[in-house]
Amino acid sequence: MPVGGPTGGLVLREAIRGQRRRVVPASALGMIHQACEALVPVVIGAAIDSAFATGSTQALLRWLLLLGVLFLVLSTCYRTSARIAEGAGEHAAHRLRLELGARVLDPRGGADADRLPGALTSIATNDARRVGSVATVLPYGCAAIAALVVSAVALLRISVPLGLLVLLGIPPLLWLGHRISRPLEQRSETEQESAAHASGVAADLVSGLRVLKGMGAESAAVARYRTTSQESLAAALRAARSRAGHEGALLALTGVFIAVIGIVGAYLAMNGSISVGDLVAAVGLAQFLLAPFQLLAYANAEFAQARASARRIAEVLASPAAVTGGERTPDGATAGHVRLRNVHLGDLRGVDLDLPAGSLTGVVTRDPAAAQDLLLALARETDPSDGHVELDGVPLTELDPDLLRRRVLVSPHDADLFESSLLDNVRAGAAGPESVEAALTASTADEVTRLLPDGGDTVLAERGRSLSGGQRQRVALARALATDRPVLVLHDPTTAVDTVTESRIAARLRESRRGLTTVLVTTSPALLAVTDRVVVLDGGTVTAEGRHAELVTANETYRRAVLA
Repeated sequence: MPVGGPTGGLVLREAIRGQRRRVVPASALGMIHQACEALVPVVIGAAIDSAFATGSTQALLRWLLLLGVLFLVLSTCYRTSARIAEGAGEHAAHRLRLELGARVLDPRGGADADRLPGALTSIATNDARRVGSVATVLPYGCAAIAALVVSAVALLRISVPLGLLVLLGIPPLLWLGHRISRPLEQRSETEQESAAHASGVAADLVSGLRVLKGMGAESAAVARYRTTSQESLAAALRAARSRAGHEGALLALTGVFIAVIGIVGAYLAMNGSISVGDLVAAVGLAQFLLAPFQLLAYANAEFAQARASARRIAEVLASPAAVTGGERTPDGATAGHVRLRNVHLGDLRGVDLDLPAGSLTGVVTRDPAAAQDLLLALARETDPSDGHVELDGVPLTELDPDLLRRRVLVSPHDADLFESSLLDNVRAGAAGPESVEAALTASTADEVTRLLPDGGDTVLAERGRSLSGGQRQRVALARALATDRPVLVLHDPTTAVDTVTESRIAARLRESRRGLTTVLVTTSPALLAVTDRVVVLDGGTVTAEGRHAELVTANETYRRAVLA
């Protein structure tokens, strides 16, 4: 599905269309199963008329043999159909999860706008499962309709009034079932939205648990989650009541319909219009009709919930990209000359900045928002509202975002580690084995490996929480350095590292990045001391630039930012 295109209806259709080779045979087998079940009371009625009424043992054996064949066929078809249908649902949900994952990871971004990570996870799991279940439910719905048709034909053979009663009564029942499902659809959507929000809040609180404990804000966090979870529970209960009311109403309608069929059949038998065997068949068919009607009620409820989930999935898939345009492939090798021309973005106000190829430049700002906006512009996660950023003379807006990020890496201050071994974390995106070793040394992460029980093969906890803050920073820095990108932007990579280690990192960082463009967005004196040049951002614009030692002496704003 293309970015920005699908609707909820299209998501549902694509989920079914993608599983046609499974849904079609499952539907066919399900229809055979239901047809055979519908024929069971017909065969029993025929056996009563031709065998019991006449006392013929041979006729009885023939009808019993036919019943045995019917049960063998219907049981085999049911097992096979159910297995294929369940597989179709799982494959459809898996395909939706892949599409959602691809959209969230799309280099142009935009899918995570105004959505918590936990909410996206809920959409990719619960909503994808509900939409995928359509591929499972559809064969059951087809089988139920086949059962109703076969029953109607059988009743027409027994009695035209009975057959017409079923044929004319089914469409209004189906229409009423669809109308009754509307409240369920609306409440299911609200339920999923509330559940996704609660999941997002929970994930957000867990990820910041240490900070919350340090601030003593656990009670406020618990109160926030309690409120959110109670709202989610209330929405879930409303949806459950709606589903119970939906199924109860449909069963009541079905019960009345079946009772009418039984009464009409009994009346015809009393008048002699049908035989005793026909009456048994008619009553058996009337009782059997409860099963397909229940299947239709189940399918209708699943479709209602799937439509609500499909709309939520479509909203993610159709999210507008954070950056648009850019199909050009960088020509040849990347020198790494970066230039910002009159860039306006957020707190940046007309920034002009020249970063020569192979330079090591420090950027100092006391405004965290301005630093963040600069990182967004360099990574092309957001395009400037005015002005542009260039790489080797080509505006970033003209370059393919994925190819651009293979040449420009912006490593944020809060870079997370994966739940894998330390070496696997550093190898992620590494240029080669030799770059991994060099990166470990430059970041002093090799010292971290010597402290761990299994060295570099030690498996880290989620987000690297088994390491100290300084150790995590060193491993994250090693991962960034191992990529050997032509342009590397580092944001406060050593804030949790002691001063002695920070000085060693500063010296090794300069050597490891020699000949490559490096930008350090930081206020660390140790890192700024090894740069070729430092640029000061104040009030969203460049106010000074020079060597670290010069600025410390001559610029009061710089001195307050760096030495405070």
